[in-house]
Amino acid sequence: MTDTPDTLLDGTHAVLTPEYVEFRFTLAGIYSRFLAWLLDALIVVFGTGVFMTVLSLVMVAFPGFGSALGIVIYFLVDWGYGIALETAWSGQTVGKRALGLRVIQQSGVRIGFYHAALRNLARPVDRLPLLYLVGGVTALLSGSQQRLGDMLAGTIVVRERRLKAPSALGATGGEGLLTDPLFVSRVKRLSAEARELVLSAALRREELRMEARLRLFSALGTKLQELLAMEKPAHLSDEKWTLLVAAALLPSPSAQAGGRVRGAA
Repeated sequence: MTDTPDTLLDGTHAVLTPEYVEFRFTLAGIYSRFLAWLLDALIVVFGTGVFMTVLSLVMVAFPGFGSALGIVIYFLVDWGYGIALETAWSGQTVGKRALGLRVIQQSGVRIGFYHAALRNLARPVDRLPLLYLVGGVTALLSGSQQRLGDMLAGTIVVRERRLKAPSALGATGGEGLLTDPLFVSRVKRLSAEARELVLSAALRREELRMEARLRLFSALGTKLQELLAMEKPAHLSDEKWTLLVAAALLPSPSAQAGGRVRGAA
C-alpha cells in the first residue's frame, strides 16, 4: 500500500488484525482538531448562555451563588456535550463531523460510553494553562498524536474518508441469500466489531496484497460461519461469502449501488 499525501502529512496508525492483516488509519492533525474543538466550544458556550438566561432571576437575586452556578453548569454542559455526542455518533461531535474527524479505539473499532467519558473528563487537565497547551504539546510528542485524555481512554482521532461501495459487493453468486429472512436477521445481529471488520475487509480488499487478502478472507469466512451458525454455500469462496454478508449489512440495494459508506482512514 502506498501512502497518500495527507497520510504522510498527518501520520498513520496501523492496526494488525489477528489474521496478520494490516489496516491503516490517517491520524487527524493538530490544526484540524483545534478547528473542530473551536466549533464545539462555540456551541457549548452558546448552549450554556441559553441555559443561564433561564436562571437569570437566580443570578440577580444571588449574584455570588449565580456566578458559581454558572461555572458548574458550563463544565456540566461541556462534559455532557462531548460524552453524549461521541457516544451517540460513534466518536463524533458537531465539530468533528464538520471537519471529517472521528474518535476510535486504538484497536480500530468504534468507541463507546466508557471511552467517551474518560477522554472528555480529562479535558480540564489537557486545557491547562489555556487553549489546550498541555494537550497540544502531549499530542505533538505522542507517536499517535494523543492528548492525555486519549492516552487515558486508549483512543485516537482519525480522518474519515468516504469509500464507494463496490458494484460487485452483492454480485457474489449467492444473491438468493439476501432475500432469506433467516440469513439477513442473523447478519443484522452481528456485533459492532464484527460488522466493522466485515465492511472494512470488503471495502479495502483491493488495497491488500494477495497473500494477506487470501489469509484474511479465509479466517473471516470460517468465523462468519461460526457467528451466523450457517454453513457457507459450497459454490462460494470465502471472499464471496464475506462480501455477501457485507451486502446484507448495507441499508438497501440502491444504497449498495450508488451510495457511499463511511470509513476511517
